[in-house]
Amino acid sequence: MKLTRTISADYDFEIPFYDLDPMKIVWHGNYIKYFEEARCRLLRLFDYDYPQMEQSGYFWPIIDLRLKYVSPARFGQQLRCTATLVEIENRMKIEYAIYDRNNLKKLTKGYSIQVAITTTDHEMQLISPKVLKQKIEHYCGELK
Repeated sequence: MKLTRTISADYDFEIPFYDLDPMKIVWHGNYIKYFEEARCRLLRLFDYDYPQMEQSGYFWPIIDLRLKYVSPARFGQQLRCTATLVEIENRMKIEYAIYDRNNLKKLTKGYSIQVAITTTDHEMQLISPKVLKQKIEHYCGELK
């Protein structure tokens, strides 16, 4: 299913001291937290965040997560993490990019892949449930 328009959400934040490692740069594991913040904002746009997923009868565990570190982030830096929905047919794939808000330099990029499983027996769905398509169509129009 092709989206008729791009669906993206931004998460703007400042790097806090407690996110740093002993080298005084952001510890690599914290980038996943930034991705998660942007992903939740994206899912809320079309009313299918984690509580709505569960209410619809599905969990959406992450089965693949990739990150590429381009440049380190430092204490006090003003960043933006953008999450963009790119695929929904058999899975939900979201791409991410983290930029410095002042100079637009890309610091990190990556993606996550989630699949639907039923909440009752955790059976993996080979195609995304209709509710995902319905939520997106309600938000942005008909899918092709």
